[in-house]
Amino acid sequence: MRTTRKPQGEVTRGTTAPNRLRRVDRWIAATQTAVLRTGDRPLAVDLGYGASPVTTFELYRRLRAVSPRLEVVGIEIEPERVAAGIAFTAATGPHDGLSFRRGGFELPVERPPVLVRAFNVLRQYDEEAAWRAWDGLRGRLAPGGVLVEGTCDEIGRRAVWVALTPDGPRTITFAAHLPTLDRPSGLAERLPKTLIHRNVPGEPVHELLAAFDRCWATAAPHSAFGPRARWIEAVSLLARSHPVLTRPPYGGRGRWRLGEVTLPWSAVAPR
Repeated sequence: MRTTRKPQGEVTRGTTAPNRLRRVDRWIAATQTAVLRTGDRPLAVDLGYGASPVTTFELYRRLRAVSPRLEVVGIEIEPERVAAGIAFTAATGPHDGLSFRRGGFELPVERPPVLVRAFNVLRQYDEEAAWRAWDGLRGRLAPGGVLVEGTCDEIGRRAVWVALTPDGPRTITFAAHLPTLDRPSGLAERLPKTLIHRNVPGEPVHELLAAFDRCWATAAPHSAFGPRARWIEAVSLLARSHPVLTRPPYGGRGRWRLGEVTLPWSAVAPR
């Protein structure tokens, strides 16, 4: 429901750019198709889209391709950013099912969403606050819904995200632009806030990234066939010691070729 109370949360820097979130968008479209088609009017929320509404519009366009009845609401705390979203739709629309409104973690929408994308929103929070945000947002999902929360660099070449259901975290995905990837552990700086300070010896996420680096080194001869071939080989090697998801829609060569690897949350859950 809509609310007149002060939005929950803090204003982000608002940094954004076209195609910054393309990696997570294509992952959502490929792996969450059934969720996005739930009900007659499924609702998706883009929480904290930033100073420009462009990434919300891109999410709308990409997800409507797999769920034509999907509605997308962009939510921001800053009134000026909401006004920019409304002006964008007026100038480029109409876009059926796309809207913008002011709000925060309380999600001021009329019905529970089947999807919430919250990217680059929790970086400024401490770990405890990030866990609380996770709990609050997944508690507002529709039954079977999914929260996708993560971070990426300024142009979307490095990204890590977690998919959560109302029952808790389910998967973690690492994604990269492979020609510019030095080693998999370089993705550590994009870990979600609940994990970024856990990348220390003795924690599962640290062990995973160290193992991935070893697999990357072993796969170096495959560089002769390009960085994509090296990544696929490294992921295949990693799957021998870690629970990499190897079957569609989350895994397999089709997804690995995109510079992705997805594992169950249990592989990185803090001790």
